[in-house]
Amino acid sequence: MDTKEFALTNPEKSSTRESEKKETNVEEEPDTEDLEVFYPTHEWQALQPGQAVPAGSHVRLNLQTGEREVKLQYEDKFQNNLKESKKGKRLDINTNAYTSQDLKSALAKLKEGTKLESSKEDKARQAEVKRLFRPIEELKKDFAELNVVIETDMQIMVRLINKFNSSSSSLEEKIAALFDLEYYVHQMDNAQDLLSFGGLQVVINGLNSTEPAVKEYAAFVLGAAFSSNPKVQVEAIEGGALQKLLVILATEQPVATKKKVLFALCSLLRHFPYAQQQFLKLGGLQVLRSLVQEKSTEVLAVRVVTLLYDLVTEKMFAEEEAELTRETSPEKLQQYRQVPLLPGLREQGWCAITASLLALPEHDAREKVLQTLGALLATCRDYYREDAQLSRTLASLQMEYQALAAEELQDGEDEGYFQDLLGSINSLLHELR
Repeated sequence: MDTKEFALTNPEKSSTRESEKKETNVEEEPDTEDLEVFYPTHEWQALQPGQAVPAGSHVRLNLQTGEREVKLQYEDKFQNNLKESKKGKRLDINTNAYTSQDLKSALAKLKEGTKLESSKEDKARQAEVKRLFRPIEELKKDFAELNVVIETDMQIMVRLINKFNSSSSSLEEKIAALFDLEYYVHQMDNAQDLLSFGGLQVVINGLNSTEPAVKEYAAFVLGAAFSSNPKVQVEAIEGGALQKLLVILATEQPVATKKKVLFALCSLLRHFPYAQQQFLKLGGLQVLRSLVQEKSTEVLAVRVVTLLYDLVTEKMFAEEEAELTRETSPEKLQQYRQVPLLPGLREQGWCAITASLLALPEHDAREKVLQTLGALLATCRDYYREDAQLSRTLASLQMEYQALAAEELQDGEDEGYFQDLLGSINSLLHELR
């Protein structure tokens, strides 16, 4: 008679405690209770109380009905469980009843096989960890040998300035020192610390270098240090930074260098009326006019126009603030009134220059030029009205942005970018009628 050998489990009595691990060595008296064997299929079936199922069967509790249900696992996994149980007691599947001792013995053999597999997996995992990671003792030893010293921002800036100012440093080392220094001086306190130990003047003197790259990165550091930092701005004016920046812009230099120098100039002039006054006295408007009229400097032209817009609106805001506070002669307003910016712009031909820049193809550039045209309207109104080319350019742009604004509205954008540009054009045309 053909017989198949496999292990059986009793789901109802699955509360096998830790003490059952010893049952393979300790002999118990067999239970007299016989269990009926239930043969599951690949479909879920209800399991009745007192029924046993083969090891490897999938048993679950149906939360809706409250009944335990059973089905076979995947075929290959079930067959493996049968093979592993062959070393245990042979059971006749043709019999309809098995003792509890038979079930416990088969389950113990199954657990032994699982332990062997688990032990092999643990050893393999430990070997892989040792291969990928170093022991903590070795790491601690390496860190101790490194003797790492944590520096403050002040100490780092001193070290970078010394590296930049050292005659033994190569050009690459000087550039790297300036590049790293720029990161630190963005913070207002760090920029003032740079001033306190003389580092600011060292960087300002770097503008005199014969190397364009040194000028470029020195200006990069200065622009970051000047930004919204009045104390540093004042010291920079006294240290001759303004003159040096204008000289670089007025002479033949790479465009990349002039971009950084223009950035530093903008940071120095913004919200600093005294610097603006000195800028006009040193012929700053003439320098910027020549810069804008150079070939292949459109990107610089847009930045120059943006700077002029900021300077004009700063003065306007100072006037408005004085009216709101009802102060007749606040100190800040008095400082701005000593800056003859608008008359200087008209005399230096900036009405025509800004109007011509409206022909730039980029939308962002046009936006900034339109803003500046609006800010200069009170000063340049007569010139704008007589400029036939400006009228044609505005009419052409009006048609272009009407179409683009209509597309935005079709896409459901009630306040789109092109609608704003169209509004600026319409407003300017209305003012020039």
